[in-house]
Formats: sequence, C-alpha cells, structure tokens
Amino acid sequence: SFLMGMFNIGMATAPGLSKVLDLSGCKRLLDFGGGPGTFAIHFCLANPGLKACVYDLETTLPFAEKTIEKFNVSDRIDFLPGNYIDDEFIEPDSFDAAWLSHILHGEGPEQAQEIIRKAVSALKPGSKIFIHEFILNDTMDSPLFPALFSINMYLGTPSGQSYNETQLSDMLKAHGVKNIKRLSFVGPTQSGILSGITS
Repeated sequence: SFLMGMFNIGMATAPGLSKVLDLSGCKRLLDFGGGPGTFAIHFCLANPGLKACVYDLETTLPFAEKTIEKFNVSDRIDFLPGNYIDDEFIEPDSFDAAWLSHILHGEGPEQAQEIIRKAVSALKPGSKIFIHEFILNDTMDSPLFPALFSINMYLGTPSGQSYNETQLSDMLKAHGVKNIKRLSFVGPTQSGILSGITS
C-alpha cells in the first residue's frame, strides 16, 4: 500500500537522521503531512523530552496509530486529521518545530508556498522548520535522482516538480523564516534538508 511504502522509505532515513537532526529545546513537533508517522516516531525516540503531532488525511489514521503503537510512543504522538491542501491548519502557534518531508514536490510553486505558509502558521516565533525534499542544483539538472524524480512529477501530476535550494529558500523567506541553511545530510536517494527559524 502507499502508506506502507511511505513507512519503508522513511525507515531508510529516519533512524539515522533522528540522531543528528538538532531538535534540542523543542517540546512539540508537527509532522506536516506525516503519513504513518515514521519521522515523528524516530524523532521522539531520539529526543526524550519531545512530543509530536502527525497531521494528515483521516484515512491514514488507522495505519499511523498501529505504527506508533508498535514503537511504544503512543503517549507522546497524537494524530490530527486534515488536508494540508484544502484545509486551514486549526492549531496556530502551537508547535516549536515542524517537519515537512517529501510533500512539496507533489505541488506547483504557488501551492508549495501555500503549504509552507500553513506550516509556519502552526509554529510559535523562534521555532525550527525543516524541509526534506529532493533538492535540485541551480541549473535544475542534477543530482541525478532528484532530476529524474522531477521529470516523473511533471509527467504524473498536474504541476508537481522538484525544487532547487534557492526556490525553497525563497518560499520560506516569503513567510518570515530566517537563518535558512542547507544541512549536510544527504539521504539514500540524494534528498536534502533545509532548516530555518520562524520570526
């Protein structure tokens, strides 16, 4: 199933990443479009003081709950049903960290920026936001996997595509995010992470 695929892909990255991603000082993380909650689970396992909320379609809830229970973190991760495309986020200023993993590439630039706006609205000032995506170089033709994936998005979705670092940074800046930087992390499929701080 799609959710099992999301879980398996996340498991290739989340356990190792959770040990190096800086969530120090964070109390409540929003896994925006988090599906089965793979990243929220491992971020909580690696950060004992952290709680998390997975925000995604209500249809993902049964799978997410089973997955979260399997890792014995049901008391620290809750699930908020919603559609990050159509719905306005209903808990503004409630989190001090947000994680957006592989959700922007399914949308065109305007919709991707709108998703970021909604995620930022959920964060308190001074919060951390992380964008995990297939990030292209400035000429939009490499690394290989993100470039091939972008072609796949062009062919398979109305307006989806991979973005380069400048495009993603500009989307974050448009909603008041500062101190934006590219982390040294490189995923198994050449994914990358941008981080920033909300104002």
